[in-house]
Amino acid sequence: MTDAGPRFANAKAQRVYLEEYRKSLKAILMRSSKEKTSVAQEAEAYADPSYIAHLEALKIAVHGEEALRWRLVTAQVAIDVWRSQESSNRMIDRSTA
Repeated sequence: MTDAGPRFANAKAQRVYLEEYRKSLKAILMRSSKEKTSVAQEAEAYADPSYIAHLEALKIAVHGEEALRWRLVTAQVAIDVWRSQESSNRMIDRSTA
């Protein structure tokens, strides 16, 4: 459980990198296009297999980040429940003493 924080940070960094690189990849593909108009270049870039593969990698990165984020949220909720239970136990102990 203690490694979830650094793993989440790495997953988020990977996701952000992939999101930003997507823009660069689109520009690279548009520049290499033989089409004349930017609309046609953009359409060609979006249809390129390397762009589609990049989107798949982005999907995997987002999935991994979200899985780790929810793992951290679940751990935090468990800690909050434990704290609440301990507080209730202390109140009970004080009232019976």
